[in-house]
Amino acid sequence: MDIKYFSEQLNKNSLTIACLVDGLSNEEAKWRSEPKKWSILEVVNHLHDEELNDFPLRLKYMLYYPEKTWPSIDPVSWVMENNYNERDISESIKNFLSERENSIKWLDEIVDPDWEIEYNASWGKIKAGDMFAAWICHDLLHIKQIINTKRLFYESKFDKYSSEYAGKW
Repeated sequence: MDIKYFSEQLNKNSLTIACLVDGLSNEEAKWRSEPKKWSILEVVNHLHDEELNDFPLRLKYMLYYPEKTWPSIDPVSWVMENNYNERDISESIKNFLSERENSIKWLDEIVDPDWEIEYNASWGKIKAGDMFAAWICHDLLHIKQIINTKRLFYESKFDKYSSEYAGKW
């Protein structure tokens, strides 16, 4: 696996996320399409906490401390417990970008990682390479979520008009 290439993809993903949230009003950042769906602000804060407590941390455990048990996480509960939707979008994106920058610096320092090393998680075995791949694709999942939430927000504001001509979602 080309760590430099995928590290650059993580960087590009973070810049894409920053562009997607740039200039959002508080209303747009905090808006939810449904009560149980996440707002864009909640997605950004989720990404920040994942950067701190999930993908890079667990990958470090796999590569450097394979015998140790991962710290437990509960990303879904964090959304409400940590009041993600009460935070400031500008500060939240800065926090995410800062942690992502730290992660990329760390990735740039890794020499010849063993991507085949396995961790026996509660759901089954996972390789370090799987964790790295999931980290990159996790960003894409949330980029898609941000885009869809923006679309639904705009549609809620179109009043009696339809965006149907744009194409099928």
